[in-house]
Amino acid sequence: MNKRKIAIFGSTGSIGIQALEVIAAHPDRFSVEVLTAQQNADLLIEQALKFKPNAVVIGSEAKYKQVKDILFDKGIKVFAGPKAMVEVAAWSSIDMMLAAIMGFAGLAPTLAAVEQGTPVALANKETLVVAGDIVMATARRKNVPIIPVDSEHSAIFQCLLGEPFTKVEKVILTASGGPFLGKKPNFLINVKKDHALQHPNWTMGAKITIDSATLMNKGLEMIEARWLFGLAPENIEVVIHAQSIIHSMVQFIDGSLKAQMGLPDMKLPIQYALGYPDRLANDFPRFSFRNYPSLTFEQPDTKTFRNLAIATDAMHKGGNAACVMNAANEEVVNAFLKNRIGFLQMTEVIEETLVKIPFIATPSLHDYYECDNAAREHAASLINAIVI
Repeated sequence: MNKRKIAIFGSTGSIGIQALEVIAAHPDRFSVEVLTAQQNADLLIEQALKFKPNAVVIGSEAKYKQVKDILFDKGIKVFAGPKAMVEVAAWSSIDMMLAAIMGFAGLAPTLAAVEQGTPVALANKETLVVAGDIVMATARRKNVPIIPVDSEHSAIFQCLLGEPFTKVEKVILTASGGPFLGKKPNFLINVKKDHALQHPNWTMGAKITIDSATLMNKGLEMIEARWLFGLAPENIEVVIHAQSIIHSMVQFIDGSLKAQMGLPDMKLPIQYALGYPDRLANDFPRFSFRNYPSLTFEQPDTKTFRNLAIATDAMHKGGNAACVMNAANEEVVNAFLKNRIGFLQMTEVIEETLVKIPFIATPSLHDYYECDNAAREHAASLINAIVI
């Protein structure tokens, strides 16, 4: 069997690091073709020396010399900058791209890979949140599979295997509720980043962990599910499941439910996506009902965690609404992580930005880029005016 050549875009982030652990555990199945990072040159160099890719790309051009000086003599091609990121994504030598670049920045390389006809293991939900209509239309036109890496979407993907899509009644995304499940605004007003970064179940990067604390992550996942599976917005639900054992469910027209279960470990959906359609053996810890005598479910509190309601509205509205929301959210999360804005103020900035940026019902790719930039500028101006 030929090894599958994997390009990891975002190899120094949480998903990228865990993906390399999966690849290292299956050296007979995978090899590394490309590694990329935005800023973390030291870790990118370390990864490249271990996995010996054909090429690496460092997004920060200021760090090009540091990377090149160490890797060039090792026979590893070194490129830098956003243009190179997109050009390398379109290489025909790549068998599968793992799209794990954080945020809006992942859109252009992912779209380039899809245009080339390269299968994509999608961990960057913002690509579909921002421009899901264009990305999925391109994937259909090129007959390119998009295999989800998010645990919830991987669960839905697995539940749908062998099922006619016309028999699906709705999908139910599960959410842990984050570290503040059950808390009210009078508590959340004083929350700082150190508390918000303490997710009860998952080990993730800082941005997605904050999104989980505000429930914005679940809102983004609803929009991702809409485009990934071709669902009507009204056929997507969210339920709080604090144990994070059921990763999502599909309900069919006869009322039956399929659920995908397992311990909360991102290496499992990463491995499933990289190996698809094969299911590979591993030595990951196994779930036991003896350790989980009860699994609980409750409705999300959208009055307190308004980001989920905002995202639901954006999903129903369509157009550029989700793009604007995502841009504002990326700005406020970055500000919160720098202690420049309060926890509840993040939602206020997102709401005000959605009001300010004009709605476009059928945006082009250029419109998405323009709206992203305009939303970031407006959100930044609102953040700058806040004193905490």
